[in-house]
Amino acid sequence: MPELPELEIVREVLERRAVGQTITAVQLIPPGSAIVLRDLTTTGFEKALIRRTIGSIHRRGKFLVFDFGADPSKLFLAINPKLTGRLQLASDSDKLRLKTHLILTLSSGDQLRYFDLKQMGQFYLSRELEAVPGYSDVGPEPLEISQDVFRDRLTRQLGEIKAVLTRGGFVAGIGNAYADEILWQARLHPHRKTGQLDEAEVEKLYAAMRSTLQEAIDKVRSEMKDEIHLKPREFMAVHNKTGEPCPRCGNAISLVGANDRITNFCRTCQPGEYS
Repeated sequence: MPELPELEIVREVLERRAVGQTITAVQLIPPGSAIVLRDLTTTGFEKALIRRTIGSIHRRGKFLVFDFGADPSKLFLAINPKLTGRLQLASDSDKLRLKTHLILTLSSGDQLRYFDLKQMGQFYLSRELEAVPGYSDVGPEPLEISQDVFRDRLTRQLGEIKAVLTRGGFVAGIGNAYADEILWQARLHPHRKTGQLDEAEVEKLYAAMRSTLQEAIDKVRSEMKDEIHLKPREFMAVHNKTGEPCPRCGNAISLVGANDRITNFCRTCQPGEYS
């Protein structure tokens, strides 16, 4: 799924390409649109969005939020793309991707499209963000939280460290892939329990979280450019690198799990009771 680094660059691009643009046409493409588009205003997507101008776009965790301002009334479009949802900037002559569910035509001539192969993501049209399911439960941003607050919040989280990192209520925006990368950088086994971490390991985890995400933002920005439907991850050290040599020690990267919830780590660099 798109995680903090990808969504942050999507926000940057859309801030440049979409903010200030007026929506001139709205196209909902059934049957998938009925699954992914949730109208909490009961106004209807087309009626509510047509001729509205995008005032600002911000990210909170794995949500992208379009703020249309208060003229004529307050309106938000909150997007949670989940596992396979992608936004795309296109022209009207570009071929539709499979499972395209929504097309917003902007006054610039660009089309902002949403496609989702598994139809797991959601678009929420709402007058207030607190009404969007899951939005108020999002924890602090990992690049904004202090080390002291991080440590304090971690002490109240039970379970394996990888599972804790991917809890959106603990810190926002970290998913399966970047949790693997952070733990590799911190040299921590993904199945270590939070209560087993000493002070030095907590400090390493915090530093690895910040450095891994910031470096990834820089790399995604360079590789994605304006192709916001892409998910560049070839630069990753361990995630989806099963059997390849660890960039640090050269031993083969291990795999546990299956399907979309795999965990990759280095048994040499990240020793633990499961290695």
